[in-house]
Amino acid sequence: MRWATIAAVSAVHLAIVDDEVDITRLLAGYLAAQGYRVTELHAGAALMRLMETDPPALVLLDLGLPGEDGFAIARKLREHWRCGLLIVSGRGDAVDKVVGLEVGADDYVTKPFDLRELLARIKAVARRLAPPGDGAQGPGVAAAAPGEPARRRFGGFELDAAARRLCAADGREVALTTGEFELLKVFVSHAGRVLSRDFLLEHTRGREAAPFDRTIDVQVGRLRRKLEADPDDPQLIKSVRGAGYILVAPVSAP
Repeated sequence: MRWATIAAVSAVHLAIVDDEVDITRLLAGYLAAQGYRVTELHAGAALMRLMETDPPALVLLDLGLPGEDGFAIARKLREHWRCGLLIVSGRGDAVDKVVGLEVGADDYVTKPFDLRELLARIKAVARRLAPPGDGAQGPGVAAAAPGEPARRRFGGFELDAAARRLCAADGREVALTTGEFELLKVFVSHAGRVLSRDFLLEHTRGREAAPFDRTIDVQVGRLRRKLEADPDDPQLIKSVRGAGYILVAPVSAP
């Protein structure tokens, strides 16, 4: 699986994929003024070509592309690239939002949107993507917190924050989306503590939960399917009724 590179804010390459030219022009002009390098696209096929030649670090994807299933495009991105993925869609139904997160989107923004809010969401995703040691406070996935080892073991897995890798006991790398990786890092850093949905959302996405927000529940479910022998009877990440979730496995340095 290939990585798209994020460095300082001025170097971040964004791709806007929307069949409405007026929207891509508006967003491209606004985001370029914020220091981003922006490519405007109007079809999924054009995005796939760009991913092969000049992969963006973050894709803003509309679901309503003519003749194409936006969810299928999102799945293809997740299968082959580890870039940020922000769905920007007029579909505001809760089911669409859940499916978007299920296929690996890092966030979901509903049209119409405020440009400043969209920029904040982009920055939040980008912060989780920047390589460790990048001095910029913009885009970034941070390394381990001060005093924490970069590599930690739990439940037969080894999490390497610096390399952004999760390996199983047999050495097999477990593919995680950006959101899943960040969520797991929070669990590992706070092992043995019950973490509320608000806490998890704040520490992974930099925002509070809205009423009926299922973002964390969806991502916990995805993590369980990748980590648990039986996701329906989880032994690593357990639910605490009315309180949140807890990583019960002991965590240690290698």
